[in-house]
Amino acid sequence: MANIQENPKQHLISELHNFAAVGDQTRLVALLSHSPSLINETAKNGWTALMYAARNGHFEIVRSLLERGCDKFITNASNQTALDIARFWGYKNIANLLSDVKDGLQPFLLTSEVREHENYFSRTLLDRKSEKRVDSEWLNMKQKQPTTVYIIFSNLSPLVTSDDDSEDSFRFPKTKLCRLCYKDVKEYLKPSGTITLVFLGVELQRKNSLLPTMHGQDSNESEDDKLVAWFALKMDAATADRFLQEHPGCYFLHPPMPSLLQLFEYEAGVIAQARSVLAWDSRYQFCPTCGSATKLEDGGYKKSCLKEDCLSHQGIHNTCYPRVDPVVIMQVIHPDGNHCLLGRKKTFPPHMYSCLAGFVEPGETIENAVRREVDEESGVKVGHVQYVSCQPWPMPSSLMIGCIAAAVSTEIKVDNIELEDARWFSREQVVEIVSKRNQSAFLVPPHQAIAHQLIKHWIGMSANL
Repeated sequence: MANIQENPKQHLISELHNFAAVGDQTRLVALLSHSPSLINETAKNGWTALMYAARNGHFEIVRSLLERGCDKFITNASNQTALDIARFWGYKNIANLLSDVKDGLQPFLLTSEVREHENYFSRTLLDRKSEKRVDSEWLNMKQKQPTTVYIIFSNLSPLVTSDDDSEDSFRFPKTKLCRLCYKDVKEYLKPSGTITLVFLGVELQRKNSLLPTMHGQDSNESEDDKLVAWFALKMDAATADRFLQEHPGCYFLHPPMPSLLQLFEYEAGVIAQARSVLAWDSRYQFCPTCGSATKLEDGGYKKSCLKEDCLSHQGIHNTCYPRVDPVVIMQVIHPDGNHCLLGRKKTFPPHMYSCLAGFVEPGETIENAVRREVDEESGVKVGHVQYVSCQPWPMPSSLMIGCIAAAVSTEIKVDNIELEDARWFSREQVVEIVSKRNQSAFLVPPHQAIAHQLIKHWIGMSANL
């Protein structure tokens, strides 16, 4: 008899928590008007309606619950209050409200507590020195300096050599860029249609840097002369074959995936820059405005139409400069906080699941792109979206914008176009995979991918968040 009496109450508690989690204020208020004693009831994990509202960023629900006298000092199974949850998820306006700050509507702002995370392809050993791109005299001078570094590409594949001393060689062979000097490439720099030269920047000048000192410097040189310049040189296939014969031990890294993930991180950042610009150059040989041929200027960072009266010469046009395609990639978190949504494409390696991702459309915000892509691919609805970090992805030239997204629905309807499967995975399942305790269940992308870092970001959270 006791169980029969308890079940209806438990059902009402679940409904109250669901209304708070999804932001349904009308039904939440109606339920509390009928059963006000439910306001501080907890779920099995110790969560209250106030915590669910704080977790999903529903300011009006939080204010409504506080006005009805809910206890904001209750702690859940992880010893967290609603305030702790709001602070963790970055809802500063809700945190202010729970902290009795006078202006509870203060918008969320980045604080000094936000730590910038560097992903693979994000680090670099170069200062791009963009102001020097228009200084053709300086660029010509730097090309001939013996300290200048050249990296070679063929069909967008960089010239590398094996690094047998790598500490990670037991996992996969590490590779390092072949850094060549002027005398190595002098004969290939003659003006022709078979090579493309791009100025990448100069080596960063860092005191107490962990980066090795590449070259000596003459104290009589000017400050600009002392800068060690880097250039990317793209060759056609025939020229590249001849170059390889002259440089035994070097080879072009191919195919790009997963080969580019074998580079050291600082070199990977240089490759991301060079490969993206060279890919743009190879794809935009003709003027998008009039169809005429183009020439490369500004150290490789501008295309100019050879037709003098072309409209592209009037004003500034994005068709004249290297393009970057923004892509959102998101770790979608279940409303219970203990599951995440991962999807699988047909092109993935067997058993691999990853974060959902998609291109940002014209006139669309990052937040709305996240919501649209998740809905299109999985049918899951997303509420709050929080930026985490980003990653250049030179395949050929994307910027992966990594986000955490709070789901407000749980039913999955895979589109079968972008994805072949999508599932909710528990925190325990994901921890076992990432920690390599269970390699038989499924796979996630390697640590160089931002998807892996987003997953680690989530499993590093407190258990109930």
